Amino acid sequence: MKPYYLCLSLILLAVSCQEKPAPEPNRVVQQEARARMDSLLQSLVASGKVAGVSSLVYEKGQEAYFGAYGYANREDSIPMARNTLVQIFSMTKPLTGTALMSVYETGAFALDDSLAQYAPEFAGMQVYKGVDEHGQMQTEPARSAITIRDITRHTAGFPNRTEIPGLGDALAEAAPLAKEKTLSEMAATFGKLPLWFHPGTQWEYGPSVDVQAFLVERLSGMPFDDYLQQEVLGPLGMTDTRRVVPPADRERFSAMYRLEEDGSLTQIPDSLSKIEHFQAWPLQRGGWGMTSSLDDYMRFARMLLGRGTLNGVQVLKPETVALMATNHLPDSVTERAWLPSKGQVGFGIDFAVRTAPPAGPQENNGAVGEFFWDGAASTLFWVDPQNELAAVLFVQLFPYDPIRLHKNFRDAVYGPYVPPATQNAE
Repeated sequence: MKPYYLCLSLILLAVSCQEKPAPEPNRVVQQEARARMDSLLQSLVASGKVAGVSSLVYEKGQEAYFGAYGYANREDSIPMARNTLVQIFSMTKPLTGTALMSVYETGAFALDDSLAQYAPEFAGMQVYKGVDEHGQMQTEPARSAITIRDITRHTAGFPNRTEIPGLGDALAEAAPLAKEKTLSEMAATFGKLPLWFHPGTQWEYGPSVDVQAFLVERLSGMPFDDYLQQEVLGPLGMTDTRRVVPPADRERFSAMYRLEEDGSLTQIPDSLSKIEHFQAWPLQRGGWGMTSSLDDYMRFARMLLGRGTLNGVQVLKPETVALMATNHLPDSVTERAWLPSKGQVGFGIDFAVRTAPPAGPQENNGAVGEFFWDGAASTLFWVDPQNELAAVLFVQLFPYDPIRLHKNFRDAVYGPYVPPATQNAE
């Protein structure tokens, strides 16, 4: 071959090697999305806004992305890794809902049954009306009973704020969620407190999922954590998802960080941030309290994406998962606290459920029909049946998502906002 043609061949070969790979048909996570996710996570660490962050995405039954950047413990130079343990806080709630719905599948209750039918502690509830001129709390009988559906969608009315005049003081004094209490003692305490509002009339995030854990315990006859292990965590092989982190695993237990108002990042002492996880406490809360790893929680998300089954192991029936991922909030429930900040969503059984596309580029990206939840330390997961996709995002950052991480990560996965298609005017 002449030198001219040899050089030309080499040039053409080099050019062809630099060409972009062919698009993967019908996939959300392609090369551009992976590059966006890498860039976002790296930039967060480089900017000092987070110490460490990681994510795992599955699409169409395969791992589509994994990334881990920064440190699980910046001060001790321990990298953020795939097996790093984090506190998932309210991402415990969907686990509890799954346990409750496995009891539901046995025929033990119906969603619209009165809670008091199975837990007399909640019979004859009173509802807060306010305080009189002397600051004394005023109440009235509940107009309807708390249903099990109410405790799965946060419409039961349990108080959760100490600043409510009169009721807040009573809540603080009773301390129903003190970690020294059992679930039965917690339920008895809540049963004696007035509700904040009439059941079924408002959405207000609170201790409803702790009451779910109590109900699981009451109906199954087993301690809640034992039931959760037997029916959900064990079958799914979720060996890293637990309340107490044993000494042998504490090296991979992430530190917790707080983003201060001046933009600095401060590590919260382990003696404060991890006290719940260094020993067992009587209260086995359903609303929070678990730790997990990326792959562990992804097994749970993939089970939901698989309509209740993962690798041949069925945890829930397909129709039960569909019921959980359906909006249960009627239009009459107009008071929804901060739920609208999540986007065009309703609420199912321990998940927010996307009911419409994002109304604009400022809203969280996502597909209609997805269901998701997050945690106080800025963790996030979602399940997107439309695209056969599940995502888990781990970080340990307080206060809750001060850097719009969830919005930016969703944009990295799905790409720039695209307005919903409109019909041409006839």
